[in-house]
Amino acid sequence: MRERPWLRGIRRPPEALVGGRRALKNAVRPVTEAVRARRRLAWLNEAGMRIGTTLDLRRTAEELAGFTVPELADGCAVDLLESVLRFQEGDRPEAQTHTPELRAMAVAEIPGLDLAPDPVGELSVYTPDRLLRTCLSTREPVLVTRMERPDFAAVAPTPEAADRMRHAGVHSYLAVPLIARGVLLGLADFVRAGSRTPFTRADVALVMELASKAAVYIDNARLYGREREHVVTLQRALLPRSSPSTPGLDVTSCYDPAADPAAVGGDWFDVVELPSGRTALMVGDVMGRGLAAAATMGRLRTVARTLMALDIAPERLLARLDLAARDLEEDQVATCLCAVYDPYGRTFRIASAGHPPPLLTGPDGAVSFLEVPAGAPLGTGVIPYDPVERPVPERSRLMLYTDGLIRSRTADLAAQLERLREAVGDGVPEDGTECRAVAERVGGDRSDDAIVLAARARPLGPDHDVYVRTLPPDGKAAGQARTAVREQLERWGLDELVDTTELVVSELVGNALRYGNAPGELRLLRHERLSVEVSDSGPDLPQIQHADVSDESGRGLQLINMLCRRWGSCRTPEGKVVWAEQDLPVRAGVSGPP
Repeated sequence: MRERPWLRGIRRPPEALVGGRRALKNAVRPVTEAVRARRRLAWLNEAGMRIGTTLDLRRTAEELAGFTVPELADGCAVDLLESVLRFQEGDRPEAQTHTPELRAMAVAEIPGLDLAPDPVGELSVYTPDRLLRTCLSTREPVLVTRMERPDFAAVAPTPEAADRMRHAGVHSYLAVPLIARGVLLGLADFVRAGSRTPFTRADVALVMELASKAAVYIDNARLYGREREHVVTLQRALLPRSSPSTPGLDVTSCYDPAADPAAVGGDWFDVVELPSGRTALMVGDVMGRGLAAAATMGRLRTVARTLMALDIAPERLLARLDLAARDLEEDQVATCLCAVYDPYGRTFRIASAGHPPPLLTGPDGAVSFLEVPAGAPLGTGVIPYDPVERPVPERSRLMLYTDGLIRSRTADLAAQLERLREAVGDGVPEDGTECRAVAERVGGDRSDDAIVLAARARPLGPDHDVYVRTLPPDGKAAGQARTAVREQLERWGLDELVDTTELVVSELVGNALRYGNAPGELRLLRHERLSVEVSDSGPDLPQIQHADVSDESGRGLQLINMLCRRWGSCRTPEGKVVWAEQDLPVRAGVSGPP
């Protein structure tokens, strides 16, 4: 056999040399595999630092997609179950009766790939012929090493997306479920395009390990969100859902919970309707966080609302709350600010228990903090509290808030108070969103929940009428009071209430003559109800007495209690005021209370 010319000068390697090369390759293979395993381990360790940096579901999904592109794949999409996004449990195998709904949460692609995945934020499309449906039902990875033409239709959500994938050169596909603690949370799918090598079984094992890590981070974010939702739901349930009728006052409020569920739970506010058309505003903050603070807040708010319903002055209210706070087993303290507005005198009576000062905006837009004596926090046992009474012009706005609005890790308290004053001074809307606007403007790095309560004084409407008359300090007072009541009610068109109101005012004036030194002032108020008030200088508040059949007195308050919707009394600097309310007749033009 003649030797070919192009083989001249080339010697064939001896069999020993070939065997040596094969042996060398076999010897190097374990080292190569060890290097690859070390690289994969380092990559997974890096995933632990770059995925799950926050406890936000969307952010965690974005970190998973961004971490795998372009290191692992040319494109990645992450979908999560709707139940997971609502912070509920994922889908368990034994409870699966249908294909769960998923929502696209994150997409990552190399520049220029230009695929058409499901839009982020919208429900993902899972027709029966899609491979993702198989991944969901079997909870096993789906691998297409070399994609043929029918595979694109089984992978892409729409025919247009399938064409884009084909034109982009996508040739390999991999989908893996996101499972944590045996519960399906979602899935992630990957594609490779161009000259990149297709996915292999080794890639499947690597991606499954990565998906397992990411699923734990996603489940942690779900559990975190569920805990925060529970605490915030409890907090909101303990706060008032609506504001009562506030004559001469437009009240708005907002509650901004903290991002950390452990920081939620201590703030509260309340708006209480008082006799004489007055309104009580309260804002408080328990010095604690979490469920314990929420429970304490609920107790204090209940006590405060009960006391305020008895028409106790703000300074005495805080003193009683201090006693109640000291009786709590949690041994917690709280700050509180209480303001009572009188629309007819246009005054605020304010008392503070260690709370930040309120902010007053005048009719001209000037903003200033009210100087209110800052008493000790509730529960410390340091009483009494000193009130301040401040006249407020019409169209002025008083803003109460909790310290979560101005608390910052980077700025001191004075700087934050000035920031709040500037935020209010820049002008806020008066359409009921001013509280939310102020909270957003202050912003900052707040780590505590915050409450903002704003009350704007406005002129009384035509359905708010008041009549005041000074009564003589003798027996003529009852007759003059009855005459005044009859004449005024006839002017208001409330003839049906004349007889009852005359009887009520006679009893009130009689009690003032007998037990209150002498009557002082008669006041008639017409709003949603008709209110009759008689003041005197006596210190003792009236109480219903038990009267025997043979007793000739002691039935006056029993009679008032039967004839009126409600009645009560409150102390004043000069003595006390006893009042009684009746519902207005429907045909008087103003419907009665619901």
